[in-house]
Amino acid sequence: MSTHVTLSGIVAQPAFLSKERIIAKPGFNRWLVPPAALAIHLCIGMAYGFSVFWLPLSKAIGMAAPVACAPNMSFLAQVFASDCDWPISMLSWIFTLFFIFLGCSAAIWGGWLEHSGPRKAGVVSAVCWCGGLVISAFGIYTHQIWLMWLGSGVIGGIGLGLGYISPVSTLIKWFPDKRGMATGMAIMGFGGGAMVGAPLAAALMGHFASPAGAGVWQSFLVMAAIYFVFMIGGALGYRVPPTGWKPKGWTAPEKKASNAMITHRHVHVSVAWKTPQFVLVWLVLCLNVSAGIGILGMASPLLQEVFAGKLLGNGLAYGQLDAVQLGQIAAIAAGFTGLLSLFNIGGRFFWATFSDYIGRKATYFVFFFLGFLLYASVPSLSHVGSIALFVAAFCVVLSMYGGGFATVPAYLADLFGTQMVGAIHGRLLTAWAAAGVLGPVLVTYLREYQLSIGVARADAYDITLYILAGLLVLGFICNLLIRPVADKHFMTDEALAVEQSYGHDVGADHTTVLEWAASPASKPLVVAAWLAVGIPLAWGVWVTLQKTAVLFH
Repeated sequence: MSTHVTLSGIVAQPAFLSKERIIAKPGFNRWLVPPAALAIHLCIGMAYGFSVFWLPLSKAIGMAAPVACAPNMSFLAQVFASDCDWPISMLSWIFTLFFIFLGCSAAIWGGWLEHSGPRKAGVVSAVCWCGGLVISAFGIYTHQIWLMWLGSGVIGGIGLGLGYISPVSTLIKWFPDKRGMATGMAIMGFGGGAMVGAPLAAALMGHFASPAGAGVWQSFLVMAAIYFVFMIGGALGYRVPPTGWKPKGWTAPEKKASNAMITHRHVHVSVAWKTPQFVLVWLVLCLNVSAGIGILGMASPLLQEVFAGKLLGNGLAYGQLDAVQLGQIAAIAAGFTGLLSLFNIGGRFFWATFSDYIGRKATYFVFFFLGFLLYASVPSLSHVGSIALFVAAFCVVLSMYGGGFATVPAYLADLFGTQMVGAIHGRLLTAWAAAGVLGPVLVTYLREYQLSIGVARADAYDITLYILAGLLVLGFICNLLIRPVADKHFMTDEALAVEQSYGHDVGADHTTVLEWAASPASKPLVVAAWLAVGIPLAWGVWVTLQKTAVLFH
């Protein structure tokens, strides 16, 4: 670890949050880094579960029923009104702001993260995400929705972006032999955050609920405190390997035709985003995510409207069901949504790990080809009434949706090198923001149009699914066009040395061991770290499985 000499001659240690401070020493166990990343991702992943708050917040004043604002009240007046309830359409803007600011913050501050290190980025993420929850709690207490938009949507969204990309570069450098698996483990946590956070939020609201309120602002404060502890613990657990480190006994594969997509050189982020490869990978991610996110947001009504009474063993159409039957199929659809969440999470780890064996480009070919076949066949499955095959098709589709997120950081590292992969990944996440608009708009507006021209509810999704299949064909073509990056885009040795000096990447000297096995004494700490994140995740999976069981009754 380097130090700095001041004018007075006193040797100053690096700042506590600096990248220099967290360079690992020989014997450090690299398996301590994934649970640190999971600790952060499980917390920020609650962004997916915020819909659990919409219903209680939509009647925060009326309690039994929403108190509607005056019919002639303007939108701006509703934003500052404290005497009428918020419609869910206003609350859902938080979800939109989450992913807009996630993509923007990751793109803007990705380069800063590479230079400052994951610890500082993780701490800033914790302050933003948890601070945003506190501001939102005050907004709920005072009934000012703009404070919720600012707190969770804007400030929390910035925390999402920094927290999401904070471990990417670090994990890829610690696991050069298992890039896909390493990023899959961390990004799996983001998909699982709602499975832990949503039931936790429901339990807290049940505890704090009273005749005077639904207990939402109190739940926000408690969750902010819990998340802050976990996220700070994760940030402080980050370590980065010294420049040139590799696992003991591992040798980087030689450049061959079979792994021509993997480079051992590095492209600067300011150059990478201008290359054809970046544009094509951006389109690959955007198209894959657009197809998946549109269905994820409409999974519950899709199952109910397509199968309706068949879910209960009768042949009634959706409009023929009574209130009790509608409640029964809604519970079954909730189980379907939970099952999709499990496959979304499992797919992040499975497909990313699978990509270590067949390559990133081949993995995306599987996503697009198999996804096209499934989307194109779903309308037929619905018409013949095969519920099991319908559900199975969407489970596989959602596993590939999650797998696309987890595989793309390793794809970028293969193409552009590891030096600035976190910053490059940050800019690529703007594709997520674009897909977050494109996918849901396609599904919801096409459904509304189909219904408006008299198409039956059971058939209203057919055209949409065929269009989504077409998006996957475009993604297949974009992936096919990706080639290794041209030599002219790579940094020279001199430029790389300058970049490493900015990032405080301490290189080897005669006292530094650049190849080591983990110290045996670290094993108990590794077990404790994995239990700290594994127990909450297992609890979330168990709760989700209980809800999913309704689907099979």
